[in-house]
Amino acid sequence: MGLNDGNFMHARGEEAFPYYVGIHSLADMATKQDRVCVLNISGGESSTVTPVSHVYSGGNIVCGTMPGRGGTVMKTSIGEIPVYNSIMEALKAGHKFNTAVVYVPPAGVKDAVIEAVRINPELRKVIILTEKVRVRDARIIRQYCQWRGVDVFGANCLGVADAHNHVRLGGALGGSSPEESLVPGSIGLFSNSGNFTTTIATYLLTAGWGTTVSLSSGKDVYIHFAAPEFTHAMHNDSRTKAAVMYIEPGGYYERDLEFKKPVVACIVGRWKAKLTRACGHAGAIAGSGDGAAGKEKWFQDKFGVTSCFTPEAPICSAKGAVVTNISHIPLALTAVMAMNGIKPDFAPRGDLSPKCWFQSSAGLALPAELAVPVVQAMAPYDEQILGLGKQVGTVFPRQSMKDCSGASRMDAQTQVSQVHGVSVLDASTRTVEENLVLSIVREYPDANGKAMANVALNAFVNQSGSVLLAAADAARETGNSPNVVLSSAVALVGPKEVESARDAAQAFIDLFGLSGLQDPAAVGFNFAAQIKQVEASAKLQEILVSEKGGKRGRAMLTALEQRGAKSVFIDFLKALTDRQGNVRENVVLAAITCHLAWVPFMHRRLSVNTLLALPWHFRIISTLVGATVPSDGQDKKSFRGVDNADLMNSWSFTETAFSALLGWRPSEEELFSFSVLVGLLITNGPGTISAQGAKGAVAADGPEVPGRVQVNKCYIGFLTHAGYAHGGNGFEAMAFLMERFQNSGLKDPGDPGHGLDLEAMAVQYAKEYKTYKLKAKTAGEMDLMKIPCVNHPIFKGKDVNFDPREVFVDELFKQRGSYNVFQDFYHQLVHALFKAKVSANVYCVNVDAVIAVLLLKMLWKPYSTGAVSGESLERAAFTTFLFGRMLGSAAEIDDHTNRGRNMDTRTAASLCQYVG
Repeated sequence: MGLNDGNFMHARGEEAFPYYVGIHSLADMATKQDRVCVLNISGGESSTVTPVSHVYSGGNIVCGTMPGRGGTVMKTSIGEIPVYNSIMEALKAGHKFNTAVVYVPPAGVKDAVIEAVRINPELRKVIILTEKVRVRDARIIRQYCQWRGVDVFGANCLGVADAHNHVRLGGALGGSSPEESLVPGSIGLFSNSGNFTTTIATYLLTAGWGTTVSLSSGKDVYIHFAAPEFTHAMHNDSRTKAAVMYIEPGGYYERDLEFKKPVVACIVGRWKAKLTRACGHAGAIAGSGDGAAGKEKWFQDKFGVTSCFTPEAPICSAKGAVVTNISHIPLALTAVMAMNGIKPDFAPRGDLSPKCWFQSSAGLALPAELAVPVVQAMAPYDEQILGLGKQVGTVFPRQSMKDCSGASRMDAQTQVSQVHGVSVLDASTRTVEENLVLSIVREYPDANGKAMANVALNAFVNQSGSVLLAAADAARETGNSPNVVLSSAVALVGPKEVESARDAAQAFIDLFGLSGLQDPAAVGFNFAAQIKQVEASAKLQEILVSEKGGKRGRAMLTALEQRGAKSVFIDFLKALTDRQGNVRENVVLAAITCHLAWVPFMHRRLSVNTLLALPWHFRIISTLVGATVPSDGQDKKSFRGVDNADLMNSWSFTETAFSALLGWRPSEEELFSFSVLVGLLITNGPGTISAQGAKGAVAADGPEVPGRVQVNKCYIGFLTHAGYAHGGNGFEAMAFLMERFQNSGLKDPGDPGHGLDLEAMAVQYAKEYKTYKLKAKTAGEMDLMKIPCVNHPIFKGKDVNFDPREVFVDELFKQRGSYNVFQDFYHQLVHALFKAKVSANVYCVNVDAVIAVLLLKMLWKPYSTGAVSGESLERAAFTTFLFGRMLGSAAEIDDHTNRGRNMDTRTAASLCQYVG
């Protein structure tokens, strides 16, 4: 019978098949005699998969083609595969092959296949891995290859593999280690899914079943070597005793199958029944009666069963079973084969129970049923995991961080921002030092950690006699705004200033990272081994111990003792210095910052880079607060009149920042108000100008080499991106209130019995403002004066409007029994504006008013007595903004350093516009 006979019967005349199939048996599907040419061999997928196939199959790939790459080679561990520009070129070079593997893009598949078949008369197999080949092209390919006597597999498949022959043709069946899943046995495997072909082969091992041939048929709309062809070949393969078929919805390939050997059919995709477009494989969409439910019925009828097999209801026959979960396949196959008197191929290998190679409770105390045990991984993964266990910290994946952040975000509806999942409303109830630790360490410190943070920050706040303070004073005297003044000081907190702290932090990581220390507050930890390491290393002694000086370092250790702070790192330092001398302040700082970050670091929530940079952040924050005070407000022994030792021993850093800004130690109420102010100002998300400044500075240094990022320069980026419109504008509301109350006789803004008629004051101003608007509009003025902190573009349109952030703070102070006349006036004012018909509804008082009223309440008495000028109030408002935003900027700097790419904040030229 000829190939062109028209009947397209089986060429060998053995068992008739409806059309030409050159492969009579699964044994012929992937043989040791097959030789392969890979089309588009240098493409992305092939460049990874082809070398593995070549090595696994013993070197069966003779050549590949890639237009424009002729003359190159693909390297493999057993030799090079030559690459040609075309198949013709490869044939002229003397290569002979009977199989073509096609990685060509969809539009070129038809022409590539026809050319390969036309010019190579020895070609007998074509395996198309390309996805979404057009149906029209697929029909032409099939017709042409039938005419020329060539079998086609695919498209959108991963090829075919024969475990007995140790041959893989086409794609990535078995992954990068095919021998692990492709184990010789007696089961033929047919699957519409490429990845599940490997998964099912692996699952079968757990019941003692190996495979003969694994065929990934593909699931494009047109399947060339489909279920009928596979079934025909399976029946004629003496090695194959049964088959497993993984079937997706769509197509009638399986409807008329007749089996002579046992089969387990896994039918999936009931969830796709209502889809009108393909989801996943292009051909996995049902028409009429070919959905998952319909196909289940087809196979149930063939097997003589009434429902699907489950472990709870093991319904099957000697002919087969239907399952809908791949994990049920091994059990169902064993049951069916037992009915046929056939035992598994070998002893079971492993099982399908969950096997956790890794485990982390993230510091949580889990109940026993959730504390999953860890098992040793199989080779070679066990060695790789062992290597991972020797790594400390985490490594974040890098991406473009332009307008992105892993540290902050703003809810567009509520306008409430967050830092590491904590809203600024919640942050406003925390202290400055707590929010600083949150910003970088990503969690709040406990009381012990808070005490240690206060020592570290207060230890470096006094800048008396330093070039930093001299630079800040010079900037102040020349009339610069607070952000420029502070930039002058921060510029001098350069890498060399903190180099010893960075070295000490690295030493602590090296000494304790693999020691088993999980909680540095567990002071019973035995660090004798670490002491011996230092004593045996001149380098470590140079880093951690100082023969002279160390006065501030000793004072810091004393302050920690005074506060009752507990830390393995501090005890370790004390033991070292008791034996070998003094300790530098930067080393104590590194010990404190390592303590604060250690638990999340050991739980792999922080990177090594964060731990190394943390002392630098602390030094900069101390400098920002310290440089706020001119040189006449600090000397070598004291800061704002407070002894340096007292600051370290008993002051919180929040108190120190308040004193630096306003000149006195705050009362409990003032301290709370100040914390609220700073907390509310931490962030408004990564899109703010100040955050963009910090992120841009990181990007410019190149975060892909984190050690190059100059942390102090990044803070300068934030500072230079603050200004009178962004940061300094908080004074506008204060000036407005000062004008309203300047002749009111108000003595104490916190006294609800102030005696002022706030409603009358509000109505009076509303009338004045209405008159002003009418005159301005009549005069044709375009830019009308707006009332500060009234109305909001989001919180508007209702009869009575509220800013939920302002409401939160208002309620917060009411719960404390704290009154603020200025906030009360604002509430009266928005109602008065409505009554005067200035507004169509009652405006909200927005959150910016909170900042103004809290700060003015604290400063009203000194202002009203003339002790503080309006200019001083403006500086205070601006600096308060900087104090809050420096904490959010710390978070952005650390986050962008860990996640960002070099220069990733650039704007593409195509998005820029020239304005003439």
